[in-house]
Amino acid sequence: KLIDAVESLLEDANLDVPMAFRASLKIMNEQFKSVMKEIRELEKLIEEEIKNDKVCERLQKLEGVGPVGSMMLKVYFSCIEHFKNGREASACAGLTPVQHSSGGKERIGSISRTSANKKLRSTLYQGALAVVTHVVKRASRTEKDEWLKKLIARRGKKVAAIALANKTIRTAFAMLKKNECYQPTLLTA
Repeated sequence: KLIDAVESLLEDANLDVPMAFRASLKIMNEQFKSVMKEIRELEKLIEEEIKNDKVCERLQKLEGVGPVGSMMLKVYFSCIEHFKNGREASACAGLTPVQHSSGGKERIGSISRTSANKKLRSTLYQGALAVVTHVVKRASRTEKDEWLKKLIARRGKKVAAIALANKTIRTAFAMLKKNECYQPTLLTA
């Protein structure tokens, strides 16, 4: 859409736009097309790599985890023994509240955004936000859907998305640690 709009702008001779601007816009448009082509080629390579990878295939069964997210989780958990449990893995990704404890007094802060794996956090958050957006529009199929709907009603979509991303990374940790597949708990009718 953007490319079409720019090209129609460049072709419109009646438009009062300086030639220098048209020339620079044409160059930027060509660069944009080239970059988009390279991105599509890289996405195809990633998808081919993931098709041959059993771990990524299992991770994509999680809600909100696509090809890129599954590859990022696989790399993140490549040395799974670095994490004692799922909470520690989630904390390293920046998906749990920061603790400021001293003298036996625990103080729980807000979600840390600075000292974490920002790209993984962002990818999981975007996937979770997509799930949150769609879960409110359809009937619940799993217990996680029910939990998510209640959380959205109580706290809002963004908090629910962070909570789902947190749950996703903990579930991924458990799946990889125990070498199991994801089995969502379906609602009984």
